[in-house]
Amino acid sequence: MPTYEYVCDSCEHQFETFQSITADPLVKCPVCGKKKLRRLIGTGAAIIFKGSGFYCTDYRSDSYRQAASKDNGKSSSGNGSGNGSSNGASKSSSSAKKAVGEAKT
Repeated sequence: MPTYEYVCDSCEHQFETFQSITADPLVKCPVCGKKKLRRLIGTGAAIIFKGSGFYCTDYRSDSYRQAASKDNGKSSSGNGSGNGSSNGASKSSSSAKKAVGEAKT
């Protein structure tokens, strides 16, 4: 259900409330009791993340978690793909330095 913001034109009380999309807008202020409520234009129906953290793996199935833990065990022993690219870059930069040094002599 979406959250709607209201303001009372009489006492200027502002509040939020959860309502169904099909529900009629409120008209009576809960503080002063007058029928001067006005629904404010909100930010839309966006997802609001409140809490200590949201990750894409929070809602994964148990079979996915088991497969991921197996993969983590394999990757911690080293698969060579990450190390190969960094070693290759350092090798090419050191060979380029050697080529520059040979060109100077």
